[in-house]
Amino acid sequence: MRIEKDFIFTGSPNQPDSGSYQWSAPSNIALVKYWGKKDHQIPANPSISFTLNQCKTITKLGFNKIENKGTFSFDLLFEGQPKEEFKPKIIKFFERIDSYCPYLKDYHFTIDTQNTFPHSSGIASSASGMAALALNIMSLEKDINPSITKEYFHQKASFLARLGSGSACRSIKGNLVVWGHHTEIENSSDLYGVAFPSKVHDNFKNYQDTILLVDKGEKQVSSTVGHDLMHNHAFAEQRFAQAHHNLSALKKALETGNHIEFIKLVESEALTLHAMMMTSVPYFILMKPNTLEIIHKIWNYRNQTNIPICFTLDAGANVHVLYPENVRATVLQFITTELVGYCQNGQYICDEIGFGAIETIN
Repeated sequence: MRIEKDFIFTGSPNQPDSGSYQWSAPSNIALVKYWGKKDHQIPANPSISFTLNQCKTITKLGFNKIENKGTFSFDLLFEGQPKEEFKPKIIKFFERIDSYCPYLKDYHFTIDTQNTFPHSSGIASSASGMAALALNIMSLEKDINPSITKEYFHQKASFLARLGSGSACRSIKGNLVVWGHHTEIENSSDLYGVAFPSKVHDNFKNYQDTILLVDKGEKQVSSTVGHDLMHNHAFAEQRFAQAHHNLSALKKALETGNHIEFIKLVESEALTLHAMMMTSVPYFILMKPNTLEIIHKIWNYRNQTNIPICFTLDAGANVHVLYPENVRATVLQFITTELVGYCQNGQYICDEIGFGAIETIN
C-alpha cells in the first residue's frame, strides 16, 4: 500500500514540447456512501461504488511547453465552448496537486471536455470529470518518465483525482471500487480507490442502472457544502461507524449473491445519506416529490413481483434503479410504463456496470 510521499514526482529530463491525450472516465454510483471528509480530501468513512458505463466524461488535454513563470496556464472548453465558471475549480485542483506534479507550470494546457449526461445534477459529473483530467495528466507524466508502472499510473491517477473531487478516485478502475481504509478490504486506502478484492457472485455481474432524471437542474446545495456540514453533525460519529458496518455486510452479500441483503443495505444507505442532509445545520432537502413517488412505486413493484429491483440516490433528486441483467426487459417495461412519467421531460438513461476509464483516440 502506497503512502502520500510515493506520489511526489522526482524529476526527469524527458519533457515533451507539445502533444495531446484523450481519456474517457465513467461516473460512479456509491452503494455505501461517502459523506463527510477530513483535510486534504480524506474520507471520514469508507465507501464502495459501481462504476458506470454510459455516463462518462470525455476530456482531451492539449499541451505546449512554455517558460515557467510560476503560474498555471490553461484554457477550458466545455462541449466546445469556453466555460469560465469552471476555471476556479481547475485552478484549485492544480494547486492541490502542484507538489505531486510540478511539471504542470511548464506547460500551457487546452482542456476540452464533454459529458454524456447532465452535469451538476447528482450523477457525479465532478467525479468523472476530475478522473478524466487526472488520467490525462498521468499520460503526460508517463511520457516524461516512461519507467512508471501501469499499477503506479492508475494509483496516482486515483490519488490525483481524489484531490479534485473525492469520489473521482472511484472512477479510474471498475467495476466495484472501494475508497477509504476498511479492515476487511485488502490494501484499502484513504488516498486512492482500489478494486474490490473479493470474488463477486454471478448475481451481481452485468448489473443494470437506469437513471431517472427527476431534476436535471443544478443542485441547490453543492456536495462540498454538504460534506463540510458533517463536521459538527449531531449524528456524524454514528454514521461513520454505520458505514464501516454496512461495507462489511455488503461485502458478504456481494460474495454470496444475497439480493435481499444487498437491497436492504443499498436502500438504507441512500436514505441515510439524505437523512444526514435533512438533519445537518443548516438542513436541506435535495429529494423532490417525484423522487419519493418513484421510491414507493419501486417498493410496491418489488413486493408484488419479488423481482430484486432496488433504488439508490446520489446527492440529488435523481433515482438510480438497480437490477440484474436477467430481468432487464421486464424491469424496463415497468420503468417506461410506471416511472418515466415522474422524470423531467420523460428523460432517463439506461446504463450498466462498466469497467473503468479508457484512453481514446484523439
